[in-house]
Amino acid sequence: MSDPQPTGRAAAGVPIPADRARMMRRTATGLIVLMAALFLWSGRYLGEHPGWGYLHAFAEAAMVGGLADWFAVTALFRHPLGLPIPHTAIIPENKDRIADTMAGFLRDNFLTPAVVGRRMGSMNLAGAIGSYLADPKATKDSRIQAGAGELAVEVLESLDPDRLGTQVRSGIKTQLGKLEVAPLLGGMLEAMIADGRHKPLIDKIIRWAGLVLEDNEAMVREMVHRRANAVLRFTGLDERLANSVIDGLYKLLAEVLVDPEHPLRNKIEEGLEDLARGLRDDPVMQERVERLKNELLDNPAIGDWWQGVWERLRAGLIKSIRNSGDETGPSYIGETLAELGAALRDDQRLQRQVNRFTRRTAVGVATRYGDQIVQLVSETVRRWDAVTITDRVESAVGRDLQFIRINGTLVGGLVGLTIHALDVYVI
Repeated sequence: MSDPQPTGRAAAGVPIPADRARMMRRTATGLIVLMAALFLWSGRYLGEHPGWGYLHAFAEAAMVGGLADWFAVTALFRHPLGLPIPHTAIIPENKDRIADTMAGFLRDNFLTPAVVGRRMGSMNLAGAIGSYLADPKATKDSRIQAGAGELAVEVLESLDPDRLGTQVRSGIKTQLGKLEVAPLLGGMLEAMIADGRHKPLIDKIIRWAGLVLEDNEAMVREMVHRRANAVLRFTGLDERLANSVIDGLYKLLAEVLVDPEHPLRNKIEEGLEDLARGLRDDPVMQERVERLKNELLDNPAIGDWWQGVWERLRAGLIKSIRNSGDETGPSYIGETLAELGAALRDDQRLQRQVNRFTRRTAVGVATRYGDQIVQLVSETVRRWDAVTITDRVESAVGRDLQFIRINGTLVGGLVGLTIHALDVYVI
């Protein structure tokens, strides 16, 4: 009696997992051999004692049961003893039908939109992920941090700077082109004035004016000298006049800065209020602002500026992510994952949104690509040769099949023993 072994290799030459059922196969075969030996040995002493009849009957039935189960198990994968017996080598001979059956099972039980939606609806995927990420043990796992960091770096490095910059510039230009900027700026300015948030801005403008005057004193003096007449220049009074003008400007700026009720400050505030009303209600001013906005959007310098901002931001993110893996540096990836996990775990509204998005995405994938996935499974199994599919199936369930052989041998022996007892005492 032969007990064929699987080849252990796929048709493409790729090794498959080792046959863990080899030991059980040898045990089942050895048990049949043992029963055959007991049958022959006990047959020599049948007339000496009635007990030998029980042993003989047990061994005979066990041998028959073991052989029958060996034939059944072997017939699943190959022809027993190499004989082309009908309805044997069931899996290799029917692999195309098995492929279609597997694909149909996958489609009917996993890839229909109704099934996907029902199963995803009963899952709180966002909560489970959040609880896991919020666990300090998970966020301290260097493999998770390394994987997340490497994925983020690969995504950032794979982005085409020119193409992305062009797309973003186009998107910004399109959206800002639709937006009426003037009323929005007017409303923001009115809100700032109503809350008093414009006063620090006025202070900064005054300080900035003082710095500008300090940096351009020579230019102011030159202007006074050019506009002074010959008499003033001859007597040297033009220099005193320039000093007086500059000192007066400094004094005026200082008074406006320290006096909240200074008339000039009030004039500035009135000007800001007029500007806010004009931006909100004046069509002429709104048209000028829109024209200025469109000129800025059409200016190539704005696009170049955005490109530089994006490149600096991208390079900074990549550097920060890579440095976060250093022992001396903070674990930004771990902290980010922990914060994300806490948000997913604690925010019920966020959980619902993430779960709804995940469910819709899964249903959409099943709707659009379910048939293609099923077809891929079917075609992949169909392309496997008989040896490949036999080896893979047998490696997956071979151990359990050998237990069937062992159980068949023992159960057959017990049945034979029972029949022999009935024959002796009843019949």
